[in-house]
Amino acid sequence: MTASVNGLRPDCTNGIFCHPTQGQRSAVYAALYLIALGTGGIKPCVSSFGADQFDESDPIEKKSKSSFFNWFYFSINIGALIAASVLVYIQTNVGWGWGFGIPAVCMAIAVVFFFWGTPLYRNQKPAGSPLTRIAQVLVASVRKWKVHVPEDPSLLHELTDKESAIVGSRKMEHSSQFKFLDKACVETEEDKTVILVSPWRLCTVTQVEELKSIVRLLPLWAGGIIFSTVYGQMSTMFVLQGNTLDPHIGPHFKIPAASLSIFDTLSVIVWVPFYDRILVPLVRRITGRERGFTQLTRMGIGLVISIFAMVAAGLLEVARLHIIRRDNLYDSRDYIPMSIFWQVPQYFLVGAAEVFTFIGQLEFFYDQAPDAMRSMCSALSLTTVSLGMYLSSLLVTIVTNITARNGKLGWIPDNLNRGHLDYFFWLLAIMSFVNFLLYLLIAKWYNYKKTADDLEETKLGDAYEKH
Repeated sequence: MTASVNGLRPDCTNGIFCHPTQGQRSAVYAALYLIALGTGGIKPCVSSFGADQFDESDPIEKKSKSSFFNWFYFSINIGALIAASVLVYIQTNVGWGWGFGIPAVCMAIAVVFFFWGTPLYRNQKPAGSPLTRIAQVLVASVRKWKVHVPEDPSLLHELTDKESAIVGSRKMEHSSQFKFLDKACVETEEDKTVILVSPWRLCTVTQVEELKSIVRLLPLWAGGIIFSTVYGQMSTMFVLQGNTLDPHIGPHFKIPAASLSIFDTLSVIVWVPFYDRILVPLVRRITGRERGFTQLTRMGIGLVISIFAMVAAGLLEVARLHIIRRDNLYDSRDYIPMSIFWQVPQYFLVGAAEVFTFIGQLEFFYDQAPDAMRSMCSALSLTTVSLGMYLSSLLVTIVTNITARNGKLGWIPDNLNRGHLDYFFWLLAIMSFVNFLLYLLIAKWYNYKKTADDLEETKLGDAYEKH
């Protein structure tokens, strides 16, 4: 509407320089924040809801669920490819009204299809606010900070029923980490005298293990922020670097530097089928694991690939600066005699890293989340993207303030031909390498979630082997 309705659309000179009123500017920002609000509702829930459609007790469906996350991310990138090609062409050559109107109609159709499928969905029972349950464990453990935790975990409070006290959640087995939190499920003599103990004083083992699961995920979540900082370079430093390179394809056509991110999308579209249909079956034969790689191994491979992406960007920048020195192009306003398509490898490597780390992280956070906290944990994993963008901006500010002291131009001046953007890429490569080393320590320390169902399956398996 801001691009097509009179009154909301600003007056523009030559179709380029626009003069919006405060109301028109507010309407645009309202639209942007509505996108953020809608994305916050869709992204963490649609992946969790989709995975919920698979029955974990069925071996075939359980195997298919692992592939679901791959093809879910694949479908997102198909949409991104259409947006970056067809819609950009329409916005540029037809108009912004059509450019925004077409995706609006597509979303309306998507909503209709979503509701049309309602009778087919498997719906998990809502279990109430996970934040309330977390607060209850923290309060109960603090209130009982002097209470001794018994060595035998079977003495801790848990319902005798097969199901847990949390609706829609399986019972979770006790873990030995973060013992202080176990104080929340110690039943004192005072608790035994009360018919119905307040959950703010006494929690079940499953409720305590919910919080432990979240705490165990936090170090891995923090490592994802560094990876997202590397991912964020596609829309920042890669574009600045590309603006100095020759964008020509033939004598008449030029590709904008920002449009090269389409190669990241193409990389994902190529890598997902390769990973799911070729690499996983191949690795499965070697490791014997249903998923081929463990989820932690998969994410670690992506972190390694992200290091090489920064190395590739740094090497390209070294070559670019060499040409500038050789031909004395420091103050040239023309393109450097170097094709912009030399950037394709770094975009392709980022796309490959996405397939391993982002998809692996999405599946890992879903799988390791307590049953009644899966959407919240999916949302937690997605916050790494936004925090990575903020960290990228913070890094640029810090680097500029430190390297541009005493009248120096610094690493990232307005004229990149006189800067050292390669140093910034080396910095990110080093940070990514250190992040990977820390990740290895965290992965070694991490204990996978265990439910009562998992324990039962293990007992049945052991009994079968003995038989």
